[in-house]
Amino acid sequence: MDFEKNISLRKLNTFGIDVKCKLYCKVKSVEEVISVINSEEYKNNSHLILSGGSNVLFLKDYEGLIIQNEIKGKEIIEEKSESTILRVGAGENWHQFVLWSIKNGLSGLENMALIPGNVGASPMQNIGAYGVEVKDFIVSVEGVNLDTKKSFILKNSDCNFEYRDSIFKHELKEKIIITHVNFELSKTPINNTKYGAIKEEIRSLGLPVSAESICKAVINIRTRKLPNPEVIGNIGSFFKNPVISTSDFLKTQKQFSEIVGYKVSETETKVAAGWLIDQCGWKGYRKGDAGVHKNQALVLVNHGNATGEEIISLSKEIQQSVKNKFEIDIHPEVNIIG
Repeated sequence: MDFEKNISLRKLNTFGIDVKCKLYCKVKSVEEVISVINSEEYKNNSHLILSGGSNVLFLKDYEGLIIQNEIKGKEIIEEKSESTILRVGAGENWHQFVLWSIKNGLSGLENMALIPGNVGASPMQNIGAYGVEVKDFIVSVEGVNLDTKKSFILKNSDCNFEYRDSIFKHELKEKIIITHVNFELSKTPINNTKYGAIKEEIRSLGLPVSAESICKAVINIRTRKLPNPEVIGNIGSFFKNPVISTSDFLKTQKQFSEIVGYKVSETETKVAAGWLIDQCGWKGYRKGDAGVHKNQALVLVNHGNATGEEIISLSKEIQQSVKNKFEIDIHPEVNIIG
């Protein structure tokens, strides 16, 4: 394996934080993963698995080995009468995979178009958008245990999927590397348009409801609301939408009648964190090069040379102001490295 020294990570994290790592390498196969974890460079250093860099915030230089996951490939494992099971490399770009699935007549992922990052990060975060979560389409997750150096397959039911959460953020954090994700996608359109913005956008486009039109609508909405990381550093949504008891939501609603929430169970309601932050006056705020996006209060941005510490400091101010005004705790989605 080739190990590079003291390389800049600025272009390898979508926040564009200018930090370096002591050692760096790429892996493009399971065999290369095994080769790396058998190396002296791995054994003698702390390590971090980096995928698309779309959900990480570096607070300082990383004094260890960063392993970039570039395992590619898409293959059909099984054809069923109403669905197809696919095995997809963790290093595949998520959005490109969504477009590929639609082009090949498969439905399920279209609501999650334009989410930044790679396929391997999708089960870790249980990514989701517009009423859809990736857990509903994952059959299993493949990877390598970094301690035992053995391959594993985890069934969906073993991944402990919850809202923006999974076993990979807890019990298996920093203990495994995901190599492939297996998906089951529908051959007939699912057409999930329960989020009103999608219906309105499709109507404005003058298109019939389909996987293609839902995807186009989501791309249009996200492009208007969210900044392109290639233009301004960001990871998309910085905070998770908090889930609170419905009784607490109704109490808050009496004081703030326009609060935005979605019932997720008989007893719980998900509150729009972006609305909470916006109501506290943060949209468009800037301090130095750390700021809040002008169109979407849920997105923190790096205007050029912000440090990770400046971004996290701003996030804590936002959290406290939301707590003070609404008595609701909001928490970052981002993986903070420091």
